[in-house]
Amino acid sequence: MDDKTKIEACIQLYFDSLYESDAKKVRSSFHDAAMISGYLPDGLHEMNLDDFASFVSSQQPSPKENNDEILLEIISCDINGSTASVKVRDGYLGMIFVDTLSLLKVNDNWKIYTKLFHVES
Repeated sequence: MDDKTKIEACIQLYFDSLYESDAKKVRSSFHDAAMISGYLPDGLHEMNLDDFASFVSSQQPSPKENNDEILLEIISCDINGSTASVKVRDGYLGMIFVDTLSLLKVNDNWKIYTKLFHVES
């Protein structure tokens, strides 16, 4: 499997973690030292991986159980050696986000290292 396909699989796992409220999938798609930061209508939010995994798993019933519409679009993907930058548009909790994801290749696996998010609508 080439790097672009592996990155797309990582992004799909990340989205599945949100859609299914699955902390285990969050941890599988993110690097252990990952940081998640961005702006919601009430201001700046910053989380480490544990905080983010807990937040995702607390969304009950899950978006999947609610039959929420699936929205995941990879806007861009730039790969430079063992690093990559991916911009995605995704639907989550009634909002549309634009996420800028920085990934690292670790032991031939791609992991999200930072997530910057912006609420588009």
